[in-house]
Amino acid sequence: MTARHKPALPLRRTIAVIAVTSALTAGCGAQRSTEPANAATTIADRLSVPWDIDFLPDGTPLVTERDTGNIKSLQNGSAATIGTIADIDNEGEGGLLGLAVSPTFNDDQYVYLYFTAAEDNRIVRAEHRDGQLVNLNPILKGIPRARIHNGGALIFGPDNFLYAATGDAAEPALAQDPNSLAGKILRITTDGKAAANNPTPGSPIFSLGHRNIQGLTFDSDNQLWASELGANAWDELNLITPGGNYGWPRVEGISDDDQFLNPIHVWRPTDASPAGIAILDDTLYMAALRGQRLWAVPLNGDAQPYALHTNHYGRLRAVTTTPQGELWVSTSNRDGRGNPATLDDRILRINPESGSGSGE
Repeated sequence: MTARHKPALPLRRTIAVIAVTSALTAGCGAQRSTEPANAATTIADRLSVPWDIDFLPDGTPLVTERDTGNIKSLQNGSAATIGTIADIDNEGEGGLLGLAVSPTFNDDQYVYLYFTAAEDNRIVRAEHRDGQLVNLNPILKGIPRARIHNGGALIFGPDNFLYAATGDAAEPALAQDPNSLAGKILRITTDGKAAANNPTPGSPIFSLGHRNIQGLTFDSDNQLWASELGANAWDELNLITPGGNYGWPRVEGISDDDQFLNPIHVWRPTDASPAGIAILDDTLYMAALRGQRLWAVPLNGDAQPYALHTNHYGRLRAVTTTPQGELWVSTSNRDGRGNPATLDDRILRINPESGSGSGE
C-alpha cells in the first residue's frame, strides 16, 4: 500500500504537462550520482525487489519481495521472513506485489496480498499469528495476468473497503471491457465481493481504462490518486472518480475527448515510469523506475511537480509514509532492468528536503 498517515490538504484541480527531458541521465543504464549527505538512511538492505510496504498497528513494517514471494518483517535493521507464497509466477513483472494491513487488524489480524500465479493475478487474505503469516485464503481470483502489466497496488480506503489496481495484462482492449477485471481499479469487501455503492451494482469495478497502475493513495479529502505507467508517450497521475473512464488504449495522456477523464499531470516515460505514491503533508511523492528519481507533486496552489534525488539510488519502486510521519522508499535495482549495487535492494528513509529541487 501507499500509506496515508499524514495526508494532503484539499486540492484545486489543475492539469499540467511535465516534460523535463533528461535522456542523458534517465533509464535503466543510467550511472548513479553521488548520494548527497544526510539525504537518506538505510532501513534494510540486500532485499529482492521490495515491491510494497505497510505497517502493523504497533509500527512494525512489512515488506513484500516480488521475486522470492517472501513477506518480511523489519526490526532493528534486520529483515525476517514471516511468510512465503510458494506458487507465485515471477516471470517478467509478475510475482508478489501489493500489501495492505487490515484497518481492523487488532480485531482480525488480517493482511492482504496481491500476487501473480500461473493462471491469474489474485488477492489473498492471510492471518498474522505468533509473528507469522498463516492460513492464506484467496478472496478474489481470475484477474488477467501476463508477463507484463499486472498492476498490483492495494490500499484500504477511508470507507474500509479494499482498493486494488490491475493491469491490462498486455491486452489493451481489456481495459475498456466492463466484463474483464483487467485495466481497472477494483473496490471490494474484505471477502472479495463487490463493495456496496460501486458504480455498477454487483461489479467490483470502480474505474476503468487503465494501462498499468502500481500506486494508489488517498488524500485528506478522501480522494483517490493513482499513478499509471503509459506506453510510449505519457505516464499519468490521475485523480480517480467513481465510474470514471481514463481512456486507455484509446487515449494516452491528455485528450479533448470528453468521454474520458484527463490526468492531473503527465510525464514522459524517460522521466518517470511511475510506481508507488504516498502523500506527506501537502505533497504527493511518486517513485520513478525508469526515471530513477522521486517526483514531488504539490497538491495546493499552482506549484508544479519537481524531481528529487535523480540517479542517486537507481530505480525507485515503493513509497510510503510511516506512522511517525517519515517518508520511505524502496529501490528496484534487482528487477532485471537496473544496475544493482552491492547493498541493493534497499529500503530508505528519505529526507525530501535534502534533494535539490532540480533533482540533479
